This record gives sequence, structure tokens and C-alpha cells, in this order.
Amino acid sequence: MKITIDDQCLEDLHTWSGATETKRVILEANKGQEFEDPIGELYPDGIDDTQLNDILWFESDWIFEQLGIDEEE
Repeated sequence: MKITIDDQCLEDLHTWSGATETKRVILEANKGQEFEDPIGELYPDGIDDTQLNDILWFESDWIFEQLGIDEEE
């Protein structure tokens, strides 16, 4: 199954494991759209839910840095 971030917003995305915490931090910082826009550009043909979950889970430090989120706050 391929999804695109346009078809499903981050808030509605089902995540699991470490990705769930990353998603929560992004949404609490009101940075959902700032996360969604570049993902849509990086994956114009879509991305499956497992790939997106893995990005959220394993690339959280990079994501937070790009979005200007300080995890310590």
C-alpha cells in the first residue's frame, strides 16, 4: 500500500513503536505541516506507512533538528 502525506495527515497516521513518540512531539510542537511538506516533496510518488513509520522512529533526531524542536523542553 502506498500513501502520500496529502492523502493522510500526520495526525491521522497510525504509528507504532518509537515513531509514536516522535509523532507526538511533532504534533505538540504544532509542526505537523512543516514535517508533511518536505516528506511530500521527497516522496512525490508516495511512501508506504512502514517507511514513514521508520523515518519517524529512526530519524527522530534529524527530524527534530530540521523542525527546530528541542526535545529537552
